[in-house]
Amino acid sequence: HVCLGMMATRRQPLQLAAQLRLLHARGCSTAKSSTTSSGTRLVRGEEGPGLKDFIAASAVDSLQECEASAAEEEVPYLQKRDTSALGRKVYFETYGCQMNVNDTEIAWSVLKNAGYTMSKDEQNADVILAVTCAIREKAEQKIWTRLDHFKRLKQSRPRELPPLKVGVLGCMAERLKTKLLETDKMVDLVAGPDSYRDLPKLLSLTESGQAAVNVMLSLDETYADIMPVRIKQSSPSAFVSIMRGCDNMCSFCIVPFTRGRERSRPMDSIVEEVKMLSDKGVKEVILLGQNVNSYRDIATAPSSPDDGTGTHTVASTDDLSRGFKTIYHKKEGGRRFAELLDRVSRVDPEMRVRFTSPHPKDFPDELLHLIRERSNVCKQIHLPVQSGNSVVLERMRRGYTRESYLELVDHIRSILPEVTLSSDFIVGFCGETEEQHRDTVSLMKAVQFDIAYMFAYSMRKKTHAYHRMEDDVPEEEKRRRLLEVNQTYQSIVDERNKRFVGTDQLLLVEGVSKKSADNLLGRTDGYTKVVFPKKSVPCGETGPEEFRPGDYVHVKITEAIPGSRMLRGLAISKTTLSDFYRTTLHGKCL
Repeated sequence: HVCLGMMATRRQPLQLAAQLRLLHARGCSTAKSSTTSSGTRLVRGEEGPGLKDFIAASAVDSLQECEASAAEEEVPYLQKRDTSALGRKVYFETYGCQMNVNDTEIAWSVLKNAGYTMSKDEQNADVILAVTCAIREKAEQKIWTRLDHFKRLKQSRPRELPPLKVGVLGCMAERLKTKLLETDKMVDLVAGPDSYRDLPKLLSLTESGQAAVNVMLSLDETYADIMPVRIKQSSPSAFVSIMRGCDNMCSFCIVPFTRGRERSRPMDSIVEEVKMLSDKGVKEVILLGQNVNSYRDIATAPSSPDDGTGTHTVASTDDLSRGFKTIYHKKEGGRRFAELLDRVSRVDPEMRVRFTSPHPKDFPDELLHLIRERSNVCKQIHLPVQSGNSVVLERMRRGYTRESYLELVDHIRSILPEVTLSSDFIVGFCGETEEQHRDTVSLMKAVQFDIAYMFAYSMRKKTHAYHRMEDDVPEEEKRRRLLEVNQTYQSIVDERNKRFVGTDQLLLVEGVSKKSADNLLGRTDGYTKVVFPKKSVPCGETGPEEFRPGDYVHVKITEAIPGSRMLRGLAISKTTLSDFYRTTLHGKCL
């Protein structure tokens, strides 16, 4: 067991936190360093506090006495002066999902406050931090290749400069902590998703040649009090993390083991962050969570029907989608996702709101009706299905059947006829037969998804499938099935995108197209990419107008580009979100 003095990352009540600091000082102040097989020095507590120590500590008469005792036995390697950045530059590389992008912004906020500066070039960095993904084998292999590269940078660094420090953050850090530290001194620091507050302390330890690691998972860490610092300040979109972890325990998924149990940020802190982003001119926020629509704020009291502004708030229910179940007992109470989305959407009518990634089980009617009623809440829903066969879904522990999923799709479309649906698919899961694979292909055709993310199954250690099932579909067969679902999806989206030709769409401009500097790229409400010329004639007689990232642009769609999942259009004019929906009717510029 590798530990950094058992440093607690949980946000405990004050008295409990003080007791833990006391135990930390007593149990770890006599820490020894040991050496791994590769010669890396690790900090370990000699024994650490046990249950009897905790019981004894609970008898402390007062918070003041406990704080005073802890202060008398300061841990020498965690002194504040040792965490100074001394002007060092940090370089981030981020892999995987949007949660990792947000994690990078949290880690950068912590380090910036500690005095670090940002380097955009790995060659000029003093610290390189890779924010990693462990969801699939291919993602991990990419990180190992980069670590080899970073090792060569360490070896070639000029002697007159301080040694280059390399750290691995995120899901791969938690899953492969021991291997990372013992693999030929590639890595100096390993920090799990719940330990970013400790990055300055961890980095200070590496200065003396020690390897620092903290991968403890928390039951309540949400970083609610840390304002992320956006890496791409010029982007018109921003991620806002609203909850962390996952309780669903799907048999194929590593997330509960790398990110821990579900916990949600207080609603007020989320709304305040969205207000701050609006004040800075951000035009789109994406609410993030492993199960974003499972959001449940239990830290604050339920809101009243009138929130003080005279506006009736959305009621919260605990109902699951019809025909869905969970592996855990039903949860009660708390302020739910529909109420949060209601409040966020009212912050700024000119700010688009999206959310990802949801679970199909948590789509009550009040959430669907809210999406329909608010023009700034995008009519785009990610609805991960994973497989189209009920037997495979049962083995995956998804909590629904093919039939209940299709019933949910029909219900969503009855409330949101123009909704854009996206989904995730896994092919070649344990025991999947050809007939079961055909069910996935047929479901894809039946639903007609606008966006799809498809992957061959990759078994992960610690998961239910790893312990109870056999990865028995040959890799060659997985590749064949993956190719088939990809081809099926491409044919579907090529046909579906034709319905947009001749329509008026509202785009949020993201930037210059990667394929041509003469074109800009934007996304529709449904998240479809559209390219259009930088300069076009606006609606009216105001002459040519140039568009920039962050602009809302009224575009006429002229072409569905085959094989690209993209559209082409001509800009009509700059606009606002509210003006577009007020003045555009039946595809005509009025």
